[in-house]
Amino acid sequence: MRAIHLPRTREERRYRRHLRVRKRVRGTAERPRLVVFRSLKHIYGRLVDDDRGITLFGVSDTTEGIAAEGQGKVARARAVGQLLAARAKSQGITRVVFDRAGYKYHGRVQAVAEGARKGGLEL
Repeated sequence: MRAIHLPRTREERRYRRHLRVRKRVRGTAERPRLVVFRSLKHIYGRLVDDDRGITLFGVSDTTEGIAAEGQGKVARARAVGQLLAARAKSQGITRVVFDRAGYKYHGRVQAVAEGARKGGLEL
């Protein structure tokens, strides 16, 4: 690849990694895709049906009903995963595909996945 097309910023590099992940990961109505977005202050998770091209629902750490066990961003991320799992189970969804969206499977991204597993989702 020529140097002119190399991604320059951190966001561009993450976006390229996200595209590589998305080549392999696809959500359906029976098994939607759990997408994680991580900002410096907050964490967001949503379930996406790629067949219809819609977001089923989303949860963030600012959503009402978040009960974090402990302090810090990792505890809030784990609570986001648990609330996401509870809402998914109420809609009859038990299996999802995890999309780390170009982030490392570490820290808050991993905590969302662990919280979803603890809530009863199968990843």
